[in-house]
Amino acid sequence: MRIVRPEDTYQPPSNYAQGVVHALGAERILVAGQLGLRPDGSPEDGLEAQMARAWKNVLGVLAAGGFQTRHLIRATIYCTVPGSVGVYRRIRDRLLEGHLCACTYIEVAGLTAPETLVEIEAEAVREES
Repeated sequence: MRIVRPEDTYQPPSNYAQGVVHALGAERILVAGQLGLRPDGSPEDGLEAQMARAWKNVLGVLAAGGFQTRHLIRATIYCTVPGSVGVYRRIRDRLLEGHLCACTYIEVAGLTAPETLVEIEAEAVREES
């Protein structure tokens, strides 16, 4: 996998890749939208806790499929709390431990239930060696 950050385009204000290149000979996992829900289905309390749990749930799906954080190439984040991109960036950077992937952060009016504040879908690729 190779990160693409061209010098002649707008430089991201946070730690994500503008593009990710991977070889075609690879295994791919698509992670359905993960919510900030505990294993028992109850929501974490508050936005930060839900964001952290949603990322942990994404990483858990990756691990269950035999992938690691370093294989993550793309994530799309939906958040119902306006102006929360800074909180999101802090939590993403902490949980991804410096790994870069292509990210899109979108503020939306609502998700599956009123108490659901964030949803993260992702894609990972494990290149064959």
